[in-house]
Amino acid sequence: MKKIVVTIILFSLFGCTNKAGKDSGVVLSKEKMQAVLWDYISADVYTDQFVKKDSSKNAFFENAQLQNKIFAIHKVTRADFYKSFEYYNSNNALMLTILDSMTAKAERERSKVMEKHFSKPK
Repeated sequence: MKKIVVTIILFSLFGCTNKAGKDSGVVLSKEKMQAVLWDYISADVYTDQFVKKDSSKNAFFENAQLQNKIFAIHKVTRADFYKSFEYYNSNNALMLTILDSMTAKAERERSKVMEKHFSKPK
């Protein structure tokens, strides 16, 4: 869970750019961007936590495949995702809203897991 939050923060810090809005393409809605970004970061965490530990797999290739699946599931193009990421990253208030929502979602999921794990059977 901490890795997800750290990844989100790193995206925010290192992705800052003012080029957004100058290229053609679609900017995803906040809700859509949040959903795609959540899955995108989850794929990165999965690759980092599991795939990299398997020496028989190419982590970069596996991660690229996961990203392609994520874009297909959400019916967005890679270009639209990155354009949207640049747009939201250049608009701090909008990105903060997305990141806050993602952090709240991560906390809810963490609480569910902890509750299930530590609840006593009756």
